[in-house]
This record gives sequence, structure tokens and C-alpha cells, in this order.
Amino acid sequence: MGANHTGGTHGRRGLATDTDGTTGRADAWSLIVPLKPLAVAKSRLASFAGDALRPQLALAFAQDTVAAALACPAVRDVAVVTDDGRAAAALASLGARIVPEGSGGGLNAALAHGARRIRLRRPQAPVAALNADLPALRPEELNRVLATASLFRRAFLRDATGIGTTLLTASPGEELRPAFGGPSRDRHLTSGAAEILLEDVDSVRQDVDTGDDLRAAFALGLGPHTTERCAAVQRCGRKGLPGSSRLPQR
Repeated sequence: MGANHTGGTHGRRGLATDTDGTTGRADAWSLIVPLKPLAVAKSRLASFAGDALRPQLALAFAQDTVAAALACPAVRDVAVVTDDGRAAAALASLGARIVPEGSGGGLNAALAHGARRIRLRRPQAPVAALNADLPALRPEELNRVLATASLFRRAFLRDATGIGTTLLTASPGEELRPAFGGPSRDRHLTSGAAEILLEDVDSVRQDVDTGDDLRAAFALGLGPHTTERCAAVQRCGRKGLPGSSRLPQR
């Protein structure tokens, strides 16, 4: 089952209070963003950026993703699941809550752990797992995707390749049941999650694993952190994107 619309008017929205005293809309989303240790993140970008700058690009992707997510009207908060101290400090400074990954277990275990931590604080939270490598993410496009997701118990958005997944959502009372990695679109579809079939939400689909992916994100308009890091890559004599003076920003 798919969707090609953003949903109707929800009327006046109430406020809810977390156990820590923070307030927000009761129907606003809590996002979970997983991030590997920077030293091993985005290994397929080594040929583009080199091993010295690759971790900096991985962090920049996450910074732009988290900043855009927090600027989305439908998002209440963002929990970043990571054990990387440098990334934790940088993302906390943007307003993210840091959840240590702890015992490990891989990407899906980290996402499930993050969802449990969120619902310990807010049991009826709608939750969404969002990739950390969406450097062109636009808040208004994420807002449209989440509005459509709210019509379903579980829903997902395929990535730009049509093979993977960049977003998986679960409504209040639903388990997230993440199955990210490789051909995750088919796994999420088989699990019963509805595929979100919106058009013109390319910034939510365009994750970055390779130089070609980064060029595609570049065409959409990169966030400021990634723009700065790409300029650093070019200053080191590496090529692959247009000159830094022409780097488009969203």
C-alpha cells in the first residue's frame, strides 16, 4: 500500500509534557539518527575525499541532517545513537539528544535501542528512523513525508536508488522493526510497512555513500556543513565537484 498525498487537516494540536519537563506537540515526531564511529564511517568515500577528510565529511553529513530535521515543524526532537565522542559533542550543540549505542549489535539494533529510549520518556511518541547521511535534506520536504507517514501504522521512504530506505516510521503503539541495510526497501515492504510514494522529496531520498551520491546531493543543494567540508576536499587538490565558489547551498 502506498500514498501520494500529504494528508488532511488535523485541527488544533495539544501539548504533551515529557518526564524531564520539556513540552511539545503530542503528535510531533521523535527522530532517531544512527551514526557509526567517524573513523570507520563512509569508507566508500575514501577515494573521493581521502582518509583524512572522510570522517569530517561523515560528520558534516550528520550535522546537516540533524539541523534540517530539527528545523522541520513536524519534528519534536532528534536522538542521535552514537558512541563517537566528537560526533556526540557536535550534534548535541545543534540540539540533538545523544543516546550511547552501548553493547553494539549493528545498525538495526542501534535504531531499536534508540526507539526504546525515546518511548521510555514518551510512551506514545510517533518515532522515525532517519539516515544520518542526507546533506541536502530540506525541512519542508521532510515535513511532507512525515505528514504522509502519519496516515499509516508503519511507513517508509525508499532511497534515490530505489533499493534502500532513508526513513522508517512507526505510529504510537507500533514497534519500529527496522530492517535497514542493502535492499531494505523490499524488506520493509514485506514487513507490512506502507511505502510513501510522494514526488518532489528528493532531498529526503538522497543519501550519500559514494562520490556519485555526493554529486547528486550537490545538485540538490548541500547544507552549510557539507559545503564547507567539500571546499576543504577541493583545497586539498581532490576533484569531483564543481569549484567551491559555485557550491550550491540549500
